[in-house]
Amino acid sequence: MEGFKTIIEPFKIKMVEPIKLSTKEERKQYLKEAYFNPFLLESDKVLIDLLTDSGTSAMSANQWAGIMQGDESYAGARSWIRMRDTIMDLTGFKHILPTHQGRAAERILYGYLGGKGKTFISNTLFDTTRANIEFSGSEGIDIPIEEGKHPEVLHPFKGNMDVKKLEEIITEKGSDNIAGVILTVTNNSGGGQPVSMENAKAVSEICKKHHVKLYLDCCRIAENSYFVKHRESGFESTSYKEIAQQMFSLCDGAIMSAKKDALVNMGGFLAINDDELNEKLQNLLIITEGFATYGGLSGRDMEAIAIGLNEVFEPDYLQYRIRSTAYLGDRLEKIGIPIMRPTGGHAVYIDAKALYPQIPLDEYPGQALVCNLYLEGGIRAVEIGSVMFGKYNKHHQLIPASMELVRLAIPRRVYTQSHMDFVIEVFEKIWQHKDKAQGLKITYEQPFLRHFTAHFESFI
Repeated sequence: MEGFKTIIEPFKIKMVEPIKLSTKEERKQYLKEAYFNPFLLESDKVLIDLLTDSGTSAMSANQWAGIMQGDESYAGARSWIRMRDTIMDLTGFKHILPTHQGRAAERILYGYLGGKGKTFISNTLFDTTRANIEFSGSEGIDIPIEEGKHPEVLHPFKGNMDVKKLEEIITEKGSDNIAGVILTVTNNSGGGQPVSMENAKAVSEICKKHHVKLYLDCCRIAENSYFVKHRESGFESTSYKEIAQQMFSLCDGAIMSAKKDALVNMGGFLAINDDELNEKLQNLLIITEGFATYGGLSGRDMEAIAIGLNEVFEPDYLQYRIRSTAYLGDRLEKIGIPIMRPTGGHAVYIDAKALYPQIPLDEYPGQALVCNLYLEGGIRAVEIGSVMFGKYNKHHQLIPASMELVRLAIPRRVYTQSHMDFVIEVFEKIWQHKDKAQGLKITYEQPFLRHFTAHFESFI
């Protein structure tokens, strides 16, 4: 609603799920039992869960009705046909491979294309994408624009890829050694920042020039389309879906975790045009996920995805989605909390290094903030810094990530404005005690995706 301060959710609540309240003393014990890693907390011990927006959406009445019509046939189900046709209409690609979620599609595609000596280039790879690439023996190189590395800097499209560096790396490595270029929209690791159509076109032209394949990681394509329409000249009269279709047309394929902008709790897909590549990938799909017309998904899942991929482009929904995220970011800024500016589409990112300058990077200021948010208000968030992306040198010394962020990922259609007001109140307490915050040390970790299962010890 234009001209009003209150953000009205464009839906009515038909079903509710209770939230179990807890005391600070109880949360201290819960966090200790979880080794100071919120991933290891039980969900009923969390008040407001901002750990991820993946698979946490509330589905619509139409999606639940579609679930009842799910065709569970093993091959050629009606639900598969509906999902396939919806994805083809959106992406323009002729081969659609269903998977149970996005990382399965990543493993199939990047595992096949990758291997020792191969390089993937991205605006910024997220955790599971990088893990699948490195597990294959390939290297992943991130080349966001310079503005994207500085949370305090304002830029309308901080998710953009550095096209000059892209050309330099392709020339240096040789086209034959580039397994693929991955453009992630929006740029999750880079603060949920959007990618402009101009940048996507420039990346596409360079890839075509060097005969390198370009893949779109499109799990938040609708949110990215919103920013293109409202921030990039020439798209004012273009629909959100048409903007997405134009971006897909620049690429050789796409991967989607449907657990984000398809508004479902499970699912994903891989879409390409290459007939020969499709044959190879389809074999891998059948071996590891399921038959080519269900790929690890039930018929009811596919029905919900087909409906969600249409609902997500509704103007009222996208307006509410972006405005409600910006509301949280704006209010935190007023308190003084340093955030990634401007606010992204699906999350608010806190600059933990700026908030806690007294905490050394090898004591993980982002993880300290994540723990303090839970202790103060039962809020579960996720560190996107040196716990998630840090590496070690040969002396086992930490090579920090480029930024120390904490992501407050907002599940779609789940929380109201009053929930966000509570989050803001918790941050007011965080701000009051910020100078007393202390770091943590890792006592247990795994070689890949350590942030999911790592154990920490508090210095308190």
